[in-house]
Amino acid sequence: MSWVYTAWVQSLMGRGRVGDRVSPSMAVPLPQPPPPPDPQFVLRGTQSAVHALHFCEEAQDQRHPLLFSGSQRGLVHIWNLQTRRTVAALDGHGGQCVTWLHTLSPGHQLLSQGRDLTLRLWDLAEGRNAVVDSVQLQSMGFCRSSVLAGGQSRWMLAVPGKDSEASGPFQLLTAPLSPQADCSPHLLLLAGYEDGSVALWDVSERKVCSRVACHEEPIMGLDFDSQKARGVSGSAGKALAVWSLDGQQALQFHLVLLKVEFAFLFLQLRVVAKVSSGLTLTLACCQLEMLPLTRYRVRGTHQLTNPGISDVTIRADRKILATAGWDHQVRVFHWRTMKPLAVLAFHSATIHCVAFATNGLLAAGSGDQRISVWSIYSRT
Repeated sequence: MSWVYTAWVQSLMGRGRVGDRVSPSMAVPLPQPPPPPDPQFVLRGTQSAVHALHFCEEAQDQRHPLLFSGSQRGLVHIWNLQTRRTVAALDGHGGQCVTWLHTLSPGHQLLSQGRDLTLRLWDLAEGRNAVVDSVQLQSMGFCRSSVLAGGQSRWMLAVPGKDSEASGPFQLLTAPLSPQADCSPHLLLLAGYEDGSVALWDVSERKVCSRVACHEEPIMGLDFDSQKARGVSGSAGKALAVWSLDGQQALQFHLVLLKVEFAFLFLQLRVVAKVSSGLTLTLACCQLEMLPLTRYRVRGTHQLTNPGISDVTIRADRKILATAGWDHQVRVFHWRTMKPLAVLAFHSATIHCVAFATNGLLAAGSGDQRISVWSIYSRT
């Protein structure tokens, strides 16, 4: 394991005159940094690589939320973090990789998306584990869906669709899983593309409002902070890109050196420059999010030691963010300054996904078939 310190300076003054020979016994030992943190605990038993993670606090108390994981073999495991054991295993994707998971309020329904090109709605109430609805997706790839909640019985979902200049790379669904004919004129969508660009879509008019080039390689993941009107994306390269939205519907790029594939994020505008909470969706090579009607700017870049980011997520309190690395490591950054805070090295294979719980827990899923759960930088 290794630990990254953002500011650590050691100055050692020499003793003796110039030219004096210093004996080994006179050498002053450098202070050793504290040992790197270990996971609070590790979950085992997925039997294949972990590609999706999602915390659900609504089903239980927030001290011990449920954790949902999606595996490469098509299973969804429900974990009780108090006992650290599985509550149930759902098999609904024909052995194909589960790429995205999301629970609907009040936590008794689960959406799962798989590489079998299906999106399934599960009923988890009163111990049931049944599929109650499903829809066939139009696009093969790694792009994840995104939910815009509108109440316990009303929500909107953006899913991967056939990319075209006329309609965009997404399809809208509502509860139950049926096509959405029209939508609010205040809905905007962020999409990250294989060419490394991020675009802001007007969902109702199906047109691009603004677009900015962030990466040289496909975008693999992105997240957006609706309060600061600022987002971050990562890719197969060595840079994290930070970009923002201005008041003229323009995206402005702030390079942080990192890359990502296709992903979507959904947001809903309540008032000008104010957005309701949004949820992340990642398409085969893009990601979307709902934002205020403005432009984007790239604000800065952060150079990484090793290339490749599978996922990136901002904690709910908007103080830190975490990335899932191809180099088997989770990196934690200060969200406002993008200062590196920690490198969490535990896994022995690519980390495919990271997720934060409301109580601050951080989970990482890896190709080594393990899920590490960390308690770092507790929320205040």
